[in-house]
Amino acid sequence: MITDVRVPLEQQPYSTAYEQMLEKVCYEGAYPTRERADEAVRLILAGLGRQLTGDERVDLAACLPLEAARVLTAQIPDTQPLGGWDFVKDLAARSGAYPATTRWDTGSVFAAVTSHAGPNLITRILHQLPAGWALLFGQAELNPAA
Repeated sequence: MITDVRVPLEQQPYSTAYEQMLEKVCYEGAYPTRERADEAVRLILAGLGRQLTGDERVDLAACLPLEAARVLTAQIPDTQPLGGWDFVKDLAARSGAYPATTRWDTGSVFAAVTSHAGPNLITRILHQLPAGWALLFGQAELNPAA
């Protein structure tokens, strides 16, 4: 995407792919506006960018619209990834929102991410992350038998 250097990035129109992603997030999360969906996408993808490393991070960024990929890859990964619920609590603390609201946002955004990434990449991502993430992506989390 070629950008006009005279217009700040925040004021430039979104790509069609990102607009479609926002529409999916609006639908999944029942958000009243695209602006609300955009806030959720930016918060959740920034948080995910702090958790993912390696090929999964690169492959996910390649699947996402450019605007979403930039948010994901602008983050420096944490040295210790968080479990699913800790991820939600961390995002809630950063945003000042309730954990239940943040959990809702996470599911809405991850539904759109899954549609871009596909099941194989999501499975690889879930194998990289600690326990508790599958539910955030709308999947059952099976524990190995003891």
